[in-house]
Amino acid sequence: MDQRFNLRMLGSKWLLVGMTAILTVILVLLMSDKAFAHGYIEGPASRGYLCKTGQNTNCGPIVYEPQSLEGPKGFPAAGPADGKLASAGLGGFDQLNAQSSTRWTKVNMSSGTVTFNWKLTAAHATTKWEYFITKPNWDPNAPLSRAQFDLTPFCSVNTGGARPPFNYSDTCNVPQRTGYHVILAVWTVHDTPNAFYNVIDANFGGGSSDTTPPTVPSSLAVTGKTSNSVSLSWNAATDNVGVSQYKIYNGSSLVASISSSNTSYTVSGLTPNTSYTFSVVAVDGAGNSSVPSGSIAATTNPAIVDVAPPTAPSNLHVMGSPTSNSVPLMWSASTDNVGVTGYKVYNGSNLVATVSGSTTSYTVTGLAAATSYTFTVYAVDGANNQSPASNSISATTSQPPAATPWAANTAYTVGQLVSYNGATYECRQPHTSLLGWEPTSVPALWKLVP
Repeated sequence: MDQRFNLRMLGSKWLLVGMTAILTVILVLLMSDKAFAHGYIEGPASRGYLCKTGQNTNCGPIVYEPQSLEGPKGFPAAGPADGKLASAGLGGFDQLNAQSSTRWTKVNMSSGTVTFNWKLTAAHATTKWEYFITKPNWDPNAPLSRAQFDLTPFCSVNTGGARPPFNYSDTCNVPQRTGYHVILAVWTVHDTPNAFYNVIDANFGGGSSDTTPPTVPSSLAVTGKTSNSVSLSWNAATDNVGVSQYKIYNGSSLVASISSSNTSYTVSGLTPNTSYTFSVVAVDGAGNSSVPSGSIAATTNPAIVDVAPPTAPSNLHVMGSPTSNSVPLMWSASTDNVGVTGYKVYNGSNLVATVSGSTTSYTVTGLAAATSYTFTVYAVDGANNQSPASNSISATTSQPPAATPWAANTAYTVGQLVSYNGATYECRQPHTSLLGWEPTSVPALWKLVP
């Protein structure tokens, strides 16, 4: 009897261990590390962001990470399945897919010019930003599907692989609508198979519209100047619902629209030794604008005639170990009479990258396996003066790692390669695989290797 009891206890112990492992992996998916979190729309506020602020309730784990709505790119031809557009197809965020005319808090919006403000936590190289809106006769009590939307975006901004700033805005012309409509915003990443999906629940017109403007931004001040830029700061405005953005003006010309989470901005591209007058206006989600702040005048610094190049970067070396398709480089900073603005990294005679002046490392990617390469680095300043070359360094990429077939009940580590349905995938987070978690099903765990 004691033996049977011990066996039962041992079985219960392993059952508990197994359940704990499964729950741990589920929590990894639902509460994934910020390294894999990327961005959301905070003005006009998206459904997920209003969950974070508490204006939407019973949302599930999205309240902790509204920036994580990442799914396959290619909408409308591909992307998340109908009925799962709001969650980007991610099972952990299914609560967002609930749809009725009364389920979600709505932001008041007017047709015409609207600025969409993204808050990014990882500024991925970007192919394009697109915005879709539901049809005039859509059914707000039916699941969100492609049939509910005009599938031609009313706003599309192609960036060709450029990296956006962490506070990014698109100013778009929203089509004429009345009542409740949903806007689907799609941020297509350039160098991964994924995109980010945000929905905005908008109220166009109606008796409940917010007509109260924000208070005036106060204490506008100049915090710095160069020959071609002026840095500004101000005190935040307040609003009965919430400030969504600030508009910065140079005289009567709009310079920029930025997220309400920022109360500073650097106006660039100005002419040396020239006087400018700036003001700031606060705008809420309904499009109500405050009275302009007090204006402030600023004169840019005189032009700097700079003919002295930076010193050559030194101590160029391989930092760590090359992989089968990349070589990590590092070097010591150059100096300049005005300031180094960037470094140019060459592979032989081919320019492979230009990095900012505060960065003294770069990983050259897209290389062939088991191949020797020679690298040099040059420093440049704001006048485009280029330094002499750094020392050259040779490095050989490693043999490509072998991909093993994906299998359930297998422990995988970051960087491990698997093959699945004729494609190769790289592990993004350590986990133990389960059926239903194949590489094509859980983008948070696997990255397609080109």
